[in-house]
Amino acid sequence: MLKIVMDSAGDLPDGWLQEYDIDVIPVNIHYGNKTFLQDIDLSSDEFYRLADAGREIPKTSQPSPQQFIDFYKKISKLGDTILSIHVTGKLSGTFSSAAAAARELKEKYKIVLIDSATGSAALGYMCKEARILERAGAPLQRILDRLEFIRANCMIVLTLDTLEYARKSGRVKAMQAAVASLLQVKPIIILRDGALEMADRVRTRQRSIDYILDTALRQMGKRLVNVAVVHARAPQVAEAIKDRVSKVLNCKEIIITNLSIGVAANLGPGTVGIVAYPVEEG
Repeated sequence: MLKIVMDSAGDLPDGWLQEYDIDVIPVNIHYGNKTFLQDIDLSSDEFYRLADAGREIPKTSQPSPQQFIDFYKKISKLGDTILSIHVTGKLSGTFSSAAAAARELKEKYKIVLIDSATGSAALGYMCKEARILERAGAPLQRILDRLEFIRANCMIVLTLDTLEYARKSGRVKAMQAAVASLLQVKPIIILRDGALEMADRVRTRQRSIDYILDTALRQMGKRLVNVAVVHARAPQVAEAIKDRVSKVLNCKEIIITNLSIGVAANLGPGTVGIVAYPVEEG
């Protein structure tokens, strides 16, 4: 049996977890001297309440190798193949923890690890496509080839509404050095080669949204694409972006999903973005 795993730095719309039989290992959330498991004992709403209530922004850390070992044992039986897909290793140690666990369990389980070089809804789409192919009878190598295509062709572009979270997290290249000059603008963040980079800066929220739409159109063109509009506590903005995306891109599927706590903790509420990749190769 094929078990499909992702970490909770990825994003899934309602229903996909059950429909595509995806197992999610939670990221650790630290606040003060307490540690929570994302979406198990700390929901997104509770995370934002903590962040709004105090000066400290909750921090995140990857699951430990032991947490992965316990998780893999819990969800699988001996003889199962575990396809474990994770957030880009350039931004998190999650993949390294999974690899350490896989080495520990190699005599009992077949664990196939994927560094997605992405995050957010790209992980969700990878898991969905893997399950659809598996149910259609595709061999594992065909599934891995498709995941590699998505990894190589996926686009993620985001715009932040506040710089406070990114400044404190240090997850965006050059963000801390540039923050003093950026306080009155909206940064555009693009995932390049598995790392978040500040691509540009614009003066208004509306211009930042125009920018991410133009970027999606420029990169995806007229190809048939799957799209996710992602947001951190900005559902109305996400709906408006979805309407515009559906008019300018050739969408096979378009979804809206919340940014996970693990991402929102580093980029902040009000962050919105577009995740897209071609449906067909070539």
